[in-house]
Amino acid sequence: MPRIVTLLPSATEIVCALGFEAALVGRSHECDFPPSVARLPALTEAKFNPEGTSAEIDQRVKKIVADALSVYRVNAPKLRELRPDVIVTQSQCEVCAVSETDVEAAVAEWLDARPKIVSLAPYGLDDVFTDMQRVADALNAPARGVDLVASLRNRMATIAGKARNASQKPSVATIEWIDPLMAAGNWMPTLVEMAGGSNLFGIAGEHSPWMKFDQLAAKDPDVILISPCGFNMDRAAQDLPVLTTNPKWQQLAVVRSRRVFMADGNQYFNRPGPRIAESLEILAEILHPELFRFGHEGSGWRRL
Repeated sequence: MPRIVTLLPSATEIVCALGFEAALVGRSHECDFPPSVARLPALTEAKFNPEGTSAEIDQRVKKIVADALSVYRVNAPKLRELRPDVIVTQSQCEVCAVSETDVEAAVAEWLDARPKIVSLAPYGLDDVFTDMQRVADALNAPARGVDLVASLRNRMATIAGKARNASQKPSVATIEWIDPLMAAGNWMPTLVEMAGGSNLFGIAGEHSPWMKFDQLAAKDPDVILISPCGFNMDRAAQDLPVLTTNPKWQQLAVVRSRRVFMADGNQYFNRPGPRIAESLEILAEILHPELFRFGHEGSGWRRL
């Protein structure tokens, strides 16, 4: 069995879903699902202080990136000590996890056999499934990849099919960062449409765009979903006053109708792994409670 190191949470979940958890020998500091992976040594750390407000974190990250530095650090000596056969990292987002460049630098001085590096790059929903298959192929288990992808696609297609029967298609604004305000792009617009909504901001397959509060208000969404990247709901709630103290916030029809929701962006929406199906379930029961009840309320999402 290959020795595997995963350097981002979604990669860890993919490897485990493919049945290779026992082969994992190292992980990133953010890998936390399934909970049993906590036993593994963490090989990365952030180069910035993750405490503070959304605005403060944003400024720290932007400064590091502007200096052409990675936001995360990989422990090269420990990585070398673990001698992995396969390392799964990513090249899609410079602020999401250790990059492919960092991993290559960490192993550049190895003189013997080098590990196989699988770099994930999920921009749209189809890319998420493609990456799952690429990991399976790298682990010489292509059939497991086919089965996993087929299972997830079928689950999600069933939801999308049922959502098409909804009597209305509410317009949805998804917020991926509160301060400064950012809408959700990548796979999120597709998930909104599959869940029976009409996506207002962000383009499928493209990076999440910044936006202004006035743009949000002008669109007059039927539903607002707040799921900040890397935050659970309690952490995200600390930054809500940035929105709720805006004089225009209470004037929004969506606020008066209490159709503003918060979701766990860290565990679900911003983690392109097998739980992308649960992310769709959460969206479906938020947008169409008359059709869906998966039981995620309270743990995966809540109404503001």
